[in-house]
Amino acid sequence: MKTDPQTRIEELRKLIKEHDYNYFVLAQPTISDYQYDQLFTELVQLEKQFPNLITPDSPTQRVGSDITNEFKPVQHKIPMLSLSNSYSEEELIAFDRRVRESLPENESVEYVCELKIDGVSVSLRYVNGILETGATRGDGTTGEEITNNIKTIRTIPLSIKPKQKFNVSDLEVRGEIYMELDQFNKLNEERELNGEKTFANPRNSTAGTIKLLDPKQVARRPLKSFTYYLFSELEELTSHLSNLELLKELGFCVNENYRLCKSIDQVINFCKEWEDKRDKLPYEIDGVVVKVNSLRHQKILGSIAKSPRWAIAFKFKAKQARTKLHKITWQVGRTGTLTPVAELEPVFLAGSTISRATLHNFDEINRKDIREGDWVIIEKGGDVIPKVVSVDIENRTPGLKAVIPPTKCPVCHSKLSQPENEVAIYCENYSCLAQVKGRITHFASRGAMDIVGLGDSLINLFVDLGYLKSYADIYDLKDNKDELIKIERLGEKSISNLLNAIEESKKRPFEKVLFALGIRYVGAGAAKKLAEHFLSIDNLIKAKIEEIEEVSEIGPSISNSIKRFFSDYHNTQIIDRLKKVGLTFALEKRNKISEKLKDKTFVLTGTLSSMSREDAKEKIISNGGVVVSSVSKNTDFVVVGETPGSKFDKAQKLGIKIISEEEFLDMIGNK
Repeated sequence: MKTDPQTRIEELRKLIKEHDYNYFVLAQPTISDYQYDQLFTELVQLEKQFPNLITPDSPTQRVGSDITNEFKPVQHKIPMLSLSNSYSEEELIAFDRRVRESLPENESVEYVCELKIDGVSVSLRYVNGILETGATRGDGTTGEEITNNIKTIRTIPLSIKPKQKFNVSDLEVRGEIYMELDQFNKLNEERELNGEKTFANPRNSTAGTIKLLDPKQVARRPLKSFTYYLFSELEELTSHLSNLELLKELGFCVNENYRLCKSIDQVINFCKEWEDKRDKLPYEIDGVVVKVNSLRHQKILGSIAKSPRWAIAFKFKAKQARTKLHKITWQVGRTGTLTPVAELEPVFLAGSTISRATLHNFDEINRKDIREGDWVIIEKGGDVIPKVVSVDIENRTPGLKAVIPPTKCPVCHSKLSQPENEVAIYCENYSCLAQVKGRITHFASRGAMDIVGLGDSLINLFVDLGYLKSYADIYDLKDNKDELIKIERLGEKSISNLLNAIEESKKRPFEKVLFALGIRYVGAGAAKKLAEHFLSIDNLIKAKIEEIEEVSEIGPSISNSIKRFFSDYHNTQIIDRLKKVGLTFALEKRNKISEKLKDKTFVLTGTLSSMSREDAKEKIISNGGVVVSSVSKNTDFVVVGETPGSKFDKAQKLGIKIISEEEFLDMIGNK
């Protein structure tokens, strides 16, 4: 008797899922690739015939056909906290002491040590056993949904293996997505052959891949995953070790190199062992994660604003290599800063071949006595740009001359200057092409105006051809469309896409626009604080230095830089042009939730346990209060957390009212 389609489809799905688990998770395939392909092809054909029988967890749904134009924000039910770092045995011993002092006396403490995979954190939510949402860590509170991309990763199950007495109606699994070294090198070779920019390291390639808009492209990249934590209100686990074992039983890929340690000495031995063995792994690790094993103990220890008290990361020392420094060249940044760069004999280090390394500034060259022709030690850790850490003086060739700082800009040959009390040397020519290109690149970057398609190569080309002299000119490119489409390797389609992306960038909020302007020392975080405080660019331009410094965490270097920027005619002229093309230079004034703290001025100091400083600031502002960065006689309250700084002492001297975190929450009725 012929099997009915639904029964055969269910049978095929079960078989394919088992073979996927054997191949991708256990690395123990039980059938040939050809046999697997036959099963998969049969399933695809049956689902085409009977599309009403397709389910979200079918193996055929690992590569979605829809292209997402943007990633939706996802609020994490439980914050994805970052870990505190340690770099020595002493710091691990101090962590162990803090743990024991915080737990009931005479209770033994065990730790689980796991390898710290150098990848990208991910949250996976399953509802009724089916993968519903995959999200990035984001800022720890809110991530971005990347479900369609997550589905392409074969080590992540689309549905969970049922387990006796375990209810899978709603649970969250956390893990790390990564790329193995040989696959990373192969990907970079392909990109180089295609004339594309290569990735700096496997972590960068992973982060770039999971944020691609087309899941089909993600499926072509060899991503894998390890999971390390499970949250479920319906399952009572007693230890982190049992958590890991349960994850394996449910069909997740768990890194096998974990160990239960009965003492901190065993933890230290594990860390030493893997620091020596890390190069033998097929993937990159940058340390060891140490977790208190008992979940009851974890609950007692709790968390501070940004990290759990029951876990710590032991970071390995950065990898080093010895090579020859042939020459020192000078790069000009967007603010005119000259940075010395060491041109090196190429050497393989931490997953990539290094031929250049930063020397930071001329003072650094002097301090380390670095000379052209020296043998040097370079270092690269994680995403850190390679740097020269020391010179092999004993093997220096006699007669090498000390480096002399440049007197003229290497790009435009203009006069250089060095402000008093600064180590940096600057090119004073605002029209220097290197600065122009740098400012435009920053303006168009993802964290700023996010103009898709306007990368380094195109910016360099448009500046060299005279189409861009400032970032305001970006919005005039549409007037030159007919000329631009005639440029070799561009064409009408790519130019149309670029012009659409430029038009789309006009929707960016004020804080992004403010950051995009490229004011020295004003990063993305400072831009957000300034935008929320002053509400418009006009208010910020008119503000006095002392008013700017009243914004939380904004000090003299930022306030003086802001005033210098807006006093420059070039900059105000560009802002006027950007206003005319429709960029956003103001925020709508927020409605106050209440006036409980009306006209009251607060200073925050120390680490708060139930919220971050930003959260506390938000609560104060939304209740009508004001947050300033320094204590003065005009301060009404100083909110004190753990390990307060000098602000606490100053408040005591001035007789300012000091309140605890709990008292502050009582004031706003939010305890």
